[in-house]
Amino acid sequence: MDINQTSNNSNLDPQLIGKIAAHYRAILELIGEDPNREGLVKTPERAAKALLENTRGYHQDAEQIISSAIFEHPGSQMVIVKDIEFYSLCEHHILPFYGTVSIGYIPDGKIVGLSKMARTVDAFARRLQVQERLTSEICDAVDRTLPNRGVIVTCRAAHMCMKMRGVEKQESTTVTMQYRGEFEDVKLRDEFFSLLRQ
Repeated sequence: MDINQTSNNSNLDPQLIGKIAAHYRAILELIGEDPNREGLVKTPERAAKALLENTRGYHQDAEQIISSAIFEHPGSQMVIVKDIEFYSLCEHHILPFYGTVSIGYIPDGKIVGLSKMARTVDAFARRLQVQERLTSEICDAVDRTLPNRGVIVTCRAAHMCMKMRGVEKQESTTVTMQYRGEFEDVKLRDEFFSLLRQ
Protein backbone atom coordinates (compact mmCIF):
# COMPACT_ATOMS: atom_id res chain seq x y z
CA MET A 1 0.00 0.00 0.00
CA ASP A 2 1.41 3.39 -1.00
CA ILE A 3 2.47 5.55 1.95
CA ASN A 4 0.53 8.50 0.56
CA GLN A 5 -2.63 6.54 -0.20
CA THR A 6 -5.86 8.23 0.72
CA SER A 7 -9.17 6.51 1.36
CA ASN A 8 -9.93 4.49 -1.76
CA ASN A 9 -11.88 1.23 -1.74
CA SER A 10 -10.43 0.16 -5.10
CA ASN A 11 -7.00 -0.32 -3.48
CA LEU A 12 -8.27 -2.72 -0.82
CA ASP A 13 -7.54 -6.46 -1.06
CA PRO A 14 -10.83 -8.26 -1.97
CA GLN A 15 -9.76 -11.45 -0.16
CA LEU A 16 -9.01 -9.55 3.03
CA ILE A 17 -12.33 -7.71 2.76
CA GLY A 18 -14.09 -11.07 2.41
CA LYS A 19 -12.38 -12.54 5.48
CA ILE A 20 -13.18 -9.55 7.69
CA ALA A 21 -16.74 -9.35 6.33
CA ALA A 22 -17.34 -12.99 7.36
CA HIS A 23 -16.48 -12.04 10.95
CA TYR A 24 -18.80 -9.04 10.85
CA ARG A 25 -21.59 -11.28 9.55
CA ALA A 26 -21.02 -13.63 12.50
CA ILE A 27 -21.07 -10.68 14.92
CA LEU A 28 -24.41 -9.51 13.51
CA GLU A 29 -25.85 -12.96 14.16
CA LEU A 30 -24.39 -13.07 17.67
CA ILE A 31 -26.07 -9.80 18.69
CA GLY A 32 -29.43 -11.10 17.46
CA GLU A 33 -29.62 -9.51 14.01
CA ASP A 34 -30.47 -11.14 10.70
CA PRO A 35 -27.57 -10.43 8.31
CA ASN A 36 -29.81 -11.46 5.40
CA ARG A 37 -32.37 -8.71 5.88
CA GLU A 38 -32.38 -5.98 3.27
CA GLY A 39 -30.66 -3.27 5.28
CA LEU A 40 -27.83 -5.53 6.44
CA VAL A 41 -27.00 -7.63 3.37
CA LYS A 42 -24.07 -5.42 2.38
CA THR A 43 -23.17 -4.24 5.88
CA PRO A 44 -20.42 -6.81 6.58
CA GLU A 45 -18.54 -5.81 3.42
CA ARG A 46 -19.04 -2.10 4.06
CA ALA A 47 -17.85 -2.49 7.66
CA ALA A 48 -14.80 -4.46 6.53
CA LYS A 49 -13.85 -1.75 4.04
CA ALA A 50 -14.36 0.95 6.67
CA LEU A 51 -12.16 -0.89 9.16
CA LEU A 52 -9.37 -1.28 6.60
CA GLU A 53 -9.59 2.40 5.63
CA ASN A 54 -9.56 3.48 9.26
CA THR A 55 -6.48 1.36 10.04
CA ARG A 56 -4.48 2.09 6.90
CA GLY A 57 -1.78 3.68 9.04
CA TYR A 58 -0.36 0.21 9.70
CA HIS A 59 0.85 0.26 6.08
CA GLN A 60 2.33 3.76 6.20
CA ASP A 61 5.83 4.73 7.32
CA ALA A 62 5.75 8.15 9.00
CA GLU A 63 9.51 8.63 8.87
CA GLN A 64 9.52 7.89 5.15
CA ILE A 65 6.69 10.39 4.69
CA ILE A 66 8.67 13.11 6.47
CA SER A 67 12.00 12.34 4.81
CA SER A 68 10.40 12.53 1.33
CA ALA A 69 10.11 16.33 1.60
CA ILE A 70 12.96 17.81 3.65
CA PHE A 71 14.52 20.99 2.28
CA GLU A 72 17.51 23.18 3.10
CA HIS A 73 16.57 26.38 4.92
CA PRO A 74 18.96 28.43 7.06
CA GLY A 75 16.37 30.75 8.62
CA SER A 76 13.24 30.16 10.68
CA GLN A 77 12.87 30.16 14.41
CA MET A 78 9.67 28.28 15.30
CA VAL A 79 7.47 26.59 12.68
CA ILE A 80 3.95 25.54 13.70
CA VAL A 81 1.33 23.53 11.84
CA LYS A 82 -1.76 23.80 14.00
CA ASP A 83 -5.21 22.24 14.19
CA ILE A 84 -4.53 19.21 12.00
CA GLU A 85 -7.77 17.25 12.27
CA PHE A 86 -7.58 13.49 12.81
CA TYR A 87 -9.81 10.48 13.33
CA SER A 88 -8.68 7.38 15.16
CA LEU A 89 -10.02 4.24 16.86
CA CYS A 90 -9.59 3.60 20.57
CA GLU A 91 -7.75 0.31 21.01
CA HIS A 92 -9.77 -0.55 24.12
CA HIS A 93 -13.27 -0.42 22.61
CA ILE A 94 -12.66 0.12 18.87
CA LEU A 95 -14.76 3.28 19.09
CA PRO A 96 -13.73 6.56 17.43
CA PHE A 97 -11.83 9.37 19.02
CA TYR A 98 -11.15 12.51 17.07
CA GLY A 99 -9.78 16.01 17.38
CA THR A 100 -6.80 18.11 16.36
CA VAL A 101 -3.03 17.91 16.58
CA SER A 102 -0.65 20.88 16.52
CA ILE A 103 3.05 20.39 15.78
CA GLY A 104 5.83 22.89 16.38
CA TYR A 105 9.53 22.57 15.66
CA ILE A 106 12.67 24.70 15.58
CA PRO A 107 14.55 24.02 12.32
CA ASP A 108 18.22 23.14 12.36
CA GLY A 109 19.13 24.02 8.78
CA LYS A 110 16.23 22.12 7.23
CA ILE A 111 12.43 22.32 7.02
CA VAL A 112 9.76 19.84 5.97
CA GLY A 113 6.90 20.22 3.49
CA LEU A 114 3.87 21.26 5.53
CA SER A 115 1.54 18.60 4.10
CA LYS A 116 3.91 15.93 5.42
CA MET A 117 3.02 16.92 8.98
CA ALA A 118 -0.65 16.21 8.27
CA ARG A 119 0.23 12.90 6.59
CA THR A 120 2.37 11.97 9.59
CA VAL A 121 -0.56 12.57 11.93
CA ASP A 122 -2.76 10.32 9.76
CA ALA A 123 -0.12 7.58 9.59
CA PHE A 124 -0.29 7.19 13.36
CA ALA A 125 -3.96 8.09 13.89
CA ARG A 126 -5.25 5.52 11.38
CA ARG A 127 -4.46 2.63 13.70
CA LEU A 128 -5.88 1.25 16.91
CA GLN A 129 -4.55 3.87 19.30
CA VAL A 130 -4.55 5.63 22.62
CA GLN A 131 -4.18 9.39 22.55
CA GLU A 132 -1.11 9.42 24.76
CA ARG A 133 0.82 7.11 22.43
CA LEU A 134 -0.44 8.91 19.33
CA THR A 135 1.01 12.19 20.62
CA SER A 136 4.32 10.59 21.54
CA GLU A 137 4.69 8.70 18.24
CA ILE A 138 4.16 11.87 16.18
CA CYS A 139 6.70 13.78 18.28
CA ASP A 140 9.28 10.98 18.08
CA ALA A 141 8.92 10.56 14.30
CA VAL A 142 9.41 14.28 13.63
CA ASP A 143 12.31 14.46 16.09
CA ARG A 144 14.12 11.44 14.61
CA THR A 145 13.62 12.33 10.95
CA LEU A 146 13.82 16.11 10.67
CA PRO A 147 16.97 17.95 11.79
CA ASN A 148 15.73 20.20 14.58
CA ARG A 149 16.57 21.93 17.83
CA GLY A 150 13.24 21.06 19.40
CA VAL A 151 9.84 19.49 18.66
CA ILE A 152 6.52 19.87 20.47
CA VAL A 153 3.19 18.14 19.77
CA THR A 154 -0.18 18.75 21.40
CA CYS A 155 -3.36 16.77 20.85
CA ARG A 156 -6.92 17.61 21.90
CA ALA A 157 -9.56 14.94 21.37
CA ALA A 158 -13.06 13.75 22.20
CA HIS A 159 -13.51 10.04 22.86
CA MET A 160 -16.71 8.22 21.95
CA CYS A 161 -15.87 5.53 24.51
CA MET A 162 -16.52 8.22 27.15
CA LYS A 163 -19.57 9.71 25.38
CA MET A 164 -21.45 6.60 24.18
CA ARG A 165 -20.72 4.15 26.99
CA GLY A 166 -19.29 3.96 30.48
CA VAL A 167 -19.42 7.35 32.21
CA GLU A 168 -21.26 8.98 29.24
CA LYS A 169 -19.72 12.44 29.75
CA GLN A 170 -20.62 14.42 26.64
CA GLU A 171 -18.48 17.53 27.11
CA SER A 172 -15.20 15.93 28.16
CA THR A 173 -12.04 16.37 26.10
CA THR A 174 -8.54 15.06 26.65
CA VAL A 175 -5.35 17.06 26.04
CA THR A 176 -1.92 15.46 25.69
CA MET A 177 1.53 16.92 25.00
CA GLN A 178 5.02 15.69 24.18
CA TYR A 179 8.16 17.74 23.58
CA ARG A 180 11.86 17.31 22.93
CA GLY A 181 14.99 19.46 22.77
CA GLU A 182 14.72 23.19 23.37
CA PHE A 183 11.03 22.87 24.22
CA GLU A 184 12.17 21.63 27.61
CA ASP A 185 12.37 25.38 28.31
CA VAL A 186 9.01 26.46 29.72
CA LYS A 187 9.35 29.92 28.14
CA LEU A 188 9.55 28.37 24.69
CA ARG A 189 6.53 26.18 25.43
CA ASP A 190 4.65 29.29 26.56
CA GLU A 191 5.53 30.99 23.26
CA PHE A 192 4.23 27.94 21.37
CA PHE A 193 0.91 28.00 23.22
CA SER A 194 0.62 31.75 22.79
CA LEU A 195 1.02 31.33 19.02
CA LEU A 196 -1.61 28.56 19.01
CA ARG A 197 -4.10 30.95 20.59
CA GLN A 198 -3.58 33.61 17.91
